[in-house]
Amino acid sequence: MADQKLQHTKAFVVEHLDPELGPWSALEYAAIARESYASGARFLLSSVPAELQMPADLAATQGLEVEQRSVEDIFADRKEKVCLLDPAATTELSPEDGDIFEVFLFGGILGDDPPRDRTSELRKKGYTGRRLGPKQMTTDTAVRVTRMIVHDRVPLEEIPYVDYPEILINEHERTEMPFRYVKDAQGEPIMPAGMVDLIKKDADKGVGDLF
Repeated sequence: MADQKLQHTKAFVVEHLDPELGPWSALEYAAIARESYASGARFLLSSVPAELQMPADLAATQGLEVEQRSVEDIFADRKEKVCLLDPAATTELSPEDGDIFEVFLFGGILGDDPPRDRTSELRKKGYTGRRLGPKQMTTDTAVRVTRMIVHDRVPLEEIPYVDYPEILINEHERTEMPFRYVKDAQGEPIMPAGMVDLIKKDADKGVGDLF
């Protein structure tokens, strides 16, 4: 049975497709929760294993709803209202899709480098797919872009982006992030609070090890 609270508002859902939750994902999920709450939308983290312990900072984040149920169960009676953000889709997401769909579904973890097509598991469920352009995005960026399109009615091609930004680790070292980000008013990539510090702290690890 669908959650009745979700009937008349936009919902952003990340189906958590891993048995664990790394520090990178925790920062992304917290950013999504805060931004969704601020915009009057809902953020659900679905298919969370019962034994998975949420980090304290994430668990305390306003706007986060943790569900052990899958997206199929939560929205069983509204499958036609669910839009899967799918890099393999042939149609780009548009502001008009905000009039058609109520639920926007993301397969975590989108930010794998190299991409592992984690969305394929959700694609098999038959949801209508939309794409966010050709570049790989982190999960929080994908949700941010989707919200800007369907909530703020900004066309995909008008959103300001920065691709593959460099993070200054120290005076001798930089690392390139292999993703597309939304630019802020200063032209800097929008990243979750604490992300740059995490990248600097774990500079000796590959990006994929931080999820």
